[in-house]
Amino acid sequence: MRFGRKQMKMGLVFLAIMVVSVLLAACGSSGSHSGDHSPNASAGSSQPGEQSASDRVIQDAMGHHVTIPANPQRIIASYLEDPLVALGVKPVAQWSVADGKTVQGYLQSELKGVPTISYNLPPEEVASFNPDLIVIGSPSSVQNGLYEAYSKIAPTYVLGDEINSDWRKTLLKMGELLDKKNEAEQLLKQYDQKAEALKAKLHQTIGDQSVAILWLTQKQFYVVDKTRSSGSVLYGDLGIKVPQYLSDLPSSSQATWSPVSLEKLAQLDADHIFLVKSDTEQTSEIFNNPIWKNLPAVKKGHVYEMSSDSSWLYSGLLAGQQVMEDVSKILANK
Repeated sequence: MRFGRKQMKMGLVFLAIMVVSVLLAACGSSGSHSGDHSPNASAGSSQPGEQSASDRVIQDAMGHHVTIPANPQRIIASYLEDPLVALGVKPVAQWSVADGKTVQGYLQSELKGVPTISYNLPPEEVASFNPDLIVIGSPSSVQNGLYEAYSKIAPTYVLGDEINSDWRKTLLKMGELLDKKNEAEQLLKQYDQKAEALKAKLHQTIGDQSVAILWLTQKQFYVVDKTRSSGSVLYGDLGIKVPQYLSDLPSSSQATWSPVSLEKLAQLDADHIFLVKSDTEQTSEIFNNPIWKNLPAVKKGHVYEMSSDSSWLYSGLLAGQQVMEDVSKILANK
């Protein structure tokens, strides 16, 4: 009787082994068939020269169908670092002029340790950083064969002037390229909420007093376009009154900052002046000039000097936020 039970147990074990073997053979046979379940068609796999299932093809402003890597790690987006940093992405190189001596100072805490690259992006310099994605602002920056040179180094996407001239559109497009669309939209929502809150506070503190923004560099004054850079923040986002002098100036579609003589500034009727001072040379003769001294804002002591490393010369979500912080500290408690 014991022997019979033992035989029965062994028979059951043998039967289980046979069932498993049959199932494994069936799975192997199914996997060998061509079709959607073949190894070459599985998600995330690709053959040499084929597009990965995670990559995306997006058409740029110049009509190029650009394959955007699923998770680019080495991005070059010269002068587009603001939206990159806002989206939590650190580029492999950052924009600079004057042989790397001048960078976007307001971003340096986030770009610490990131090497510089010349603003005009020489192809050999671009290649030295081994990028896996290149983003260019304007089509004018890829003329004379430069686009072909860049695209041989890495996928190259051109935003186009319409997007590049509007930091909000730029942020949203960068969010699309980096698969961070929701993050970009949320950042814009938070920015607008901050602007509305500060706008209401300024209405209580300075009311309809006007504000001008001047930039002094190489002993030359410049005024900001009302729709660009810090001008768009003050006059657009915050609804601060534009001085009559600036209202009479035609809005330029080309220049963010336009030169203006000291004699012309005699007509500046602003109640407050934010002065971005880039000059390191002696400029006492300018500020001792009777024309400057007789400006309404100067006579009231309402001139606020901002560092050239600040965000007042730039455009972007982070630039705008820092401008609003400065305005809040200076004007919201008047």
